[in-house]
Amino acid sequence: MPKSIIIKKNGSPEVLELQEIDIGSPGPNEIKVTNYAIGLNYIDTYHRSGLYPIKLPSGIGLEAAGKIDEVGSSVTEFNKGDNIAYASVPLGAYSSQRIIPSNIAIKVPDGISHEIAATLITKGLTTNYLLTKTYQLKAGETVLFHAAAGGVGQIFAQWANSIGAKVIGTVGSDNKIKVAEENGYSHVINYTKSDFAKEVLKITNNKGVPAVFDGVGKKTFYGSLACLRTRGMMISFGNASGPLDPINVPKDIQPKGLYLTRPSIAQYFTNRKELQDGADSVFEKVKYGKIKIRISKKYKLAEAKQAHADLEARKLVGPAILIP
Repeated sequence: MPKSIIIKKNGSPEVLELQEIDIGSPGPNEIKVTNYAIGLNYIDTYHRSGLYPIKLPSGIGLEAAGKIDEVGSSVTEFNKGDNIAYASVPLGAYSSQRIIPSNIAIKVPDGISHEIAATLITKGLTTNYLLTKTYQLKAGETVLFHAAAGGVGQIFAQWANSIGAKVIGTVGSDNKIKVAEENGYSHVINYTKSDFAKEVLKITNNKGVPAVFDGVGKKTFYGSLACLRTRGMMISFGNASGPLDPINVPKDIQPKGLYLTRPSIAQYFTNRKELQDGADSVFEKVKYGKIKIRISKKYKLAEAKQAHADLEARKLVGPAILIP
């Protein structure tokens, strides 16, 4: 029988339970998929811990890639045997086989493996909206990205370089500096050892950067504001170090006329066409060598507890996947 990771209560990685499940057949607008690779994303830990509340009991995981086993009676855009990937609710990607709505599926082109596709949808689409929609990064600009050695961070710098922009990156340990440099960061700062705001201002001749992309959250927020030039944009898209404290707009935002936004994939990819178009742009970058994906670690589905522990301990350098 198919197996799936289920959570019945919020808490530490120990609440992740591997169970056998009976999934039946897809409804009219659904497809049954065998997952060959499952993406591991930091947001998964928020669902597990309760930081992002979900109805329990629940499956977990947003992202996977696999092959279609069966299509619903009203599905016309897919066929049995198609290679697809997805990164969306409903939760439950941590499974060997499952049923999903057909409108969240993305066709994966030849030349992109299931393992690569499973790392690309969330992280690739996140990079896509961050530097093409939330802030339209231009050639010649220099911006700051936190967690430079992470999955999104590695893709972000490569994409930025491909359009002629430069990125200053921060990391949380010295062993991640080389990884960030290898992925195209012009400068890399260990923010646990140096005042990254001072370093960024030094690099930019005290001008500051026009945009900061921050998935770290609590530890880096105020330093990020200090890095921004007048009318700069603070893009807060994650909480790896904890959620932000309440913001004092007159004190924190008004003095430099800053912009603050909290974007997500759901706000930029609202239907299947937008999803497919966004994914195709990511796949194209990979196929033409503008973005190179290096999977840092592969876990068995039964090792999900360890995968979450490693993710939260910041041990992973780059994207990791679960293999059913």
